[in-house]
Amino acid sequence: MKRFTEFFSGVVREMQKVSWPKRKELTKYTIVVVTTVLFMALFFTVVDMGISELIRLVIE
Repeated sequence: MKRFTEFFSGVVREMQKVSWPKRKELTKYTIVVVTTVLFMALFFTVVDMGISELIRLVIE
């Protein structure tokens, strides 16, 4: 039980050293992540549709 207590007290000490992002930074990072995810989703949707169409053309 002592090992768990020491572990979690160490975790708390380390978390106090963390430099958390400010609201403006967090907003900017969130916009970058959401934009990147949407772009990648759109890109892979288009690629998937293209590959599907090529397969349909080959099979027919």
